[in-house]
Amino acid sequence: MTPSLQVAVIGDYDKTYTPHVATDDALRHAADHLGIEIEVRWLATEPLEADLSAVRAADVLWCAPGSPYRSLRGALAALRHGREHSVPTLGTCGGCQHIILEYARHVLGFEDAQHAEYDPYASSLFVTELACSLAGRTMPVTLTPGSLVADVYGREEAKEQYYCNFGLNPAYQSALHVGGLRVTGVDDTGEARVLEIPGHPYYLATLFVPQTSSWPGRPHPLVVGLLRAAL
Repeated sequence: MTPSLQVAVIGDYDKTYTPHVATDDALRHAADHLGIEIEVRWLATEPLEADLSAVRAADVLWCAPGSPYRSLRGALAALRHGREHSVPTLGTCGGCQHIILEYARHVLGFEDAQHAEYDPYASSLFVTELACSLAGRTMPVTLTPGSLVADVYGREEAKEQYYCNFGLNPAYQSALHVGGLRVTGVDDTGEARVLEIPGHPYYLATLFVPQTSSWPGRPHPLVVGLLRAAL
């Protein structure tokens, strides 16, 4: 019998947005590579404020690009479930930014942690506009030896594409790292590009969008790793 996984993608789907289409494609490429079946269900963020049943039923969570979401609270609730219940979870671009917020609020105790897209005047801005937009750029990422992300790639450097204009506020990078959301991938200036939780089966956040560099017969290793962790 062919193994099967239920994948829940957290995000407000837009068929005209390239990273959303690429997310579906990347999951299919990885599933084909592993010889498994997957059922992918996109979950709009607003209903997640009141009902997490579809999240609880999933074997895999992927928090997709496309922020600001219609519901910040809904997205954070889904990510909290993945973190607390050891569900393999990947957050890319906007998903990465919301993993940062969820951890800051519910683990580090910054109840007012905020994203500048939602409230640019908030007192604890964990996610701020990048000094230089990364949208459309492909750049190197240096990975920490022995980290999950380095193990999945099988190397300590990668080149990845970005679609974002926002990222982790450098003022909070050390607090997150010391607090357990480890920075395990950085750009050439030392700013966070990958974060993960050691000990979790797979809880990974990337500011870049790995799905856009996945191809039939050449799936992206981070997406293969996500599904393999669920298996």
